[in-house]
Amino acid sequence: MRERRWVGMVAGKVSRLLDEYLLVSARAGDRRAFEALARRWQKKLLAHARRLLGDAEGARDAVQEGWLEIVRGLPRLRDERAFPAWAYRIVTRRCAKAIGAAVRGRNVAAELEAEAGAEAPVQESAHDHDRLRAAIRALSEEQRAAIALFHFEELSVAEVAVALDVPAGTVKTRLMHARRKLRAALGGDE
Repeated sequence: MRERRWVGMVAGKVSRLLDEYLLVSARAGDRRAFEALARRWQKKLLAHARRLLGDAEGARDAVQEGWLEIVRGLPRLRDERAFPAWAYRIVTRRCAKAIGAAVRGRNVAAELEAEAGAEAPVQESAHDHDRLRAAIRALSEEQRAAIALFHFEELSVAEVAVALDVPAGTVKTRLMHARRKLRAALGGDE
């Protein structure tokens, strides 16, 4: 068991070193290095955006816009080790903008319906999803992001704090409240 953990730690360090090398090379103008970096991170960033938005198409758009911002900001990134948290923060901000736009759109639609005297249609879910996914979706955006980055992407509390641009104590609080809500929603299940 200890040997397996050691192999996992070494693989994680090698992966981070490769990312750092690709970042340095990409900053120096190596297009192939940037393409390799993008291939390594595309799935992770896309999964993160899907968890936040619950929409595959919106997630693709947010990640695509995020990559544009990453390309523009890459020369200013001084610490290659900060790339994961930095990239997640960029995608998180893009998702927050998309959520804000969707909320504003819904509010405008609701106001128009109210003015027209129409009742808002009741929407029923197409099917029930897995209990855990449903419970995670019921969390606030901030709690969902903290849970996703900490548990699914295995970032440290400090890295999550950088990614979400909040203090580490705020991340710990969000994780604590999110875990309580998940336990309650799942009936005490872990």
